[in-house]
Amino acid sequence: MQAVGVWVLTRGGRVVVATAGLMVLLALQPEPTRLVETAAAGVAPSATAARTLIISEQARRYLVLQYRSFPTEFMGCMIGEVRGRTVIVRRIAPADVDPPQSTATHVVPQQTCEEAGWTGTVGTIHSHPTGERCWYFFPGTQVASSDAASFMRQPYPVDAIMCGDRVVWTSRDMVQNQVPLTDQTKRSVAQEHQRGNRIHAGSASRTGVDE
Repeated sequence: MQAVGVWVLTRGGRVVVATAGLMVLLALQPEPTRLVETAAAGVAPSATAARTLIISEQARRYLVLQYRSFPTEFMGCMIGEVRGRTVIVRRIAPADVDPPQSTATHVVPQQTCEEAGWTGTVGTIHSHPTGERCWYFFPGTQVASSDAASFMRQPYPVDAIMCGDRVVWTSRDMVQNQVPLTDQTKRSVAQEHQRGNRIHAGSASRTGVDE
C-alpha cells in the first residue's frame, strides 16, 4: 500500500469495501458515547509511537457489522485524533474501492483516504475474513508480513487488522496490540508483543497471538 496513488493490498494489506446506505450513515454520525480502550503495558514507549488505541462504540459497531456482512476483505479509514501517545478513533469511513476489485484475499482502492475526501485520518484498518494470520511479523520471527510492509509506507501513526471479535493493531514502533470488540471479549486484558512477534504458537491461532 502506498501513501498516494493506488493501493494494491494482498493478504497482509487489504482495502476498503465501499459501502452505502445505512452503514455509511452509521459511520458518519457523531459519536458522543463511551469509548473502548486498550492500553499497551510492559514495554517502554518510544518518543513518538502510540501506546494506546481507543475505538469509539460507533466505530466498533460499524466494524462488527462490516465484518459480518462481507466475505471479502474490506478496508476503512480510521477518522479521529492523536493526543500525545493516544490515538482516538471516532468513526470508520469507507474508502473509494471498485467492488469487483475486492476479494477474499485482496482489494484495490482507487485512491487514498485524503483523496477520497476524508480528513482527520489516523490510520487504516482492513479485515481478515477468516480471522487468521492477524499479525505484523510472522510468528517466531522478525520477518515482517505484507501488512507491516504496507504500514511502513504509510504516514499514519497506527494501522489495524479487523480479526473477528478483536482488532489487532500496531504503531510506529511495530509493537503488536489488540482491542476486544464484542461483549464477550471486552474484559479481556490487552496483549502486547515486542517487535518481531516471537509467539511460536501463533501460526496455529486465529490471530497469531496468544488467545
